[in-house]
Amino acid sequence: MTEDVGKLYPVAKAVLTPLFRASWRFTLEGVENVPTTGPAILCPNHTSVLDSFFVPALLPRRVTYVGKAEYMDDWKTRRLFPALGMIPIDRSGGDAGERALATAQRILERGELFGIYPEGTRSRDGRLYRGHTGPARLAIRANAPIIPIGLVGAREVMPPEAKFPKLRLPVTIRFGRPISVERYLDRADDHLVYRQIIDEVMYEIRELSGQEYVNEYATKKKAAQAATAPREAERTTSTSERPDLVLVSGNGHRPVDDGASTNDGARSVADESEQDILAETRRSSADLLRQPVRRSS
Repeated sequence: MTEDVGKLYPVAKAVLTPLFRASWRFTLEGVENVPTTGPAILCPNHTSVLDSFFVPALLPRRVTYVGKAEYMDDWKTRRLFPALGMIPIDRSGGDAGERALATAQRILERGELFGIYPEGTRSRDGRLYRGHTGPARLAIRANAPIIPIGLVGAREVMPPEAKFPKLRLPVTIRFGRPISVERYLDRADDHLVYRQIIDEVMYEIRELSGQEYVNEYATKKKAAQAATAPREAERTTSTSERPDLVLVSGNGHRPVDDGASTNDGARSVADESEQDILAETRRSSADLLRQPVRRSS
């Protein structure tokens, strides 16, 4: 399957880019943060099925995604997603995570752009969920910078369960400053480093998108519950009551998670077990993520 992926990328891009620009009012901010050459990992928020179309179609460079193999079961996406460069990965097997990482690493080693959703799945209620550590592991393996991306308006264009998108609505795509992992290359097996990096990525995505942050992993079940039931009370204290959490220098603001660990080994980039969620300690960098955003949506 992977040898056929992307063969129609130039054709699909030539058709979709002008079609999208005629259908919606796009505003792109910070495009200069995406390197014109060399590898980089694009990490957008994910609230609409159209996210996987908008970013590749509007960026000048080619972008390859690793996506769920379930997309190959849907007639609407079976042909189009691979044409745009999405590589389907079956996440059911125990080594699915390593297969996804190995595929992505090869793409980055070729000097290309690779896209991955750190939340792992689409947020059906529009909130920003806790990031998985797969992108951080990949960034250290390939020594590639991470570009946080905030998409605003895509969910309004194609709400959950909608059969057709709404036309002529505004969509803003904000590309954040690259997050370098060079200073962590000698700590490639440190899961606390993975968590620290991905928390910084989520912090920047939240600043770019203006979303409310939820310190839980996104699942379809949770999203459905959140859409129909009152939101749970805050379960962690604010940073004003937590002097042990600080912002450290680096690429702007960096939330530090000094107590959470993630032993994700060879499991899927997008899936982590419920045991990881239950094992999360009180000393979570999500406290910083809960602060009000500086940028309005």
